[in-house]
Amino acid sequence: MTARIEGGINIAMKVPPHQFDETVRFYRDVVGLEPFEEKAPEIGFKLGPNRLWIDKAPMLSQAEVWLELFTDDFPAVAKHFETSGVTRCDAIEPLPDGFKGGWISNPANIVHMVRTPDAW
Repeated sequence: MTARIEGGINIAMKVPPHQFDETVRFYRDVVGLEPFEEKAPEIGFKLGPNRLWIDKAPMLSQAEVWLELFTDDFPAVAKHFETSGVTRCDAIEPLPDGFKGGWISNPANIVHMVRTPDAW
């Protein structure tokens, strides 16, 4: 495979609504991470070089962590994942039309966004 894959900067914590406010408070007030709201109403925190997003997920009964991978050639990586037996799970959360990426799941059912970043 000639396409490149590397870790992205976003980590999403999908949290049920009944745990959302306390989870935000934990990272903001207890841990002391610096929040940012550039995509309000979503809330994120600076986590070293990464961004931790706390997303309200009404369809979940317990929290999940989703990771991001970057690639310079999503179609090639998608084909590589397909031939490697990786599960695509694009129905898990809609993506905008023309988005250069998709959702996969690792063998432990951890969701990953695989995408071409806005600036490589």
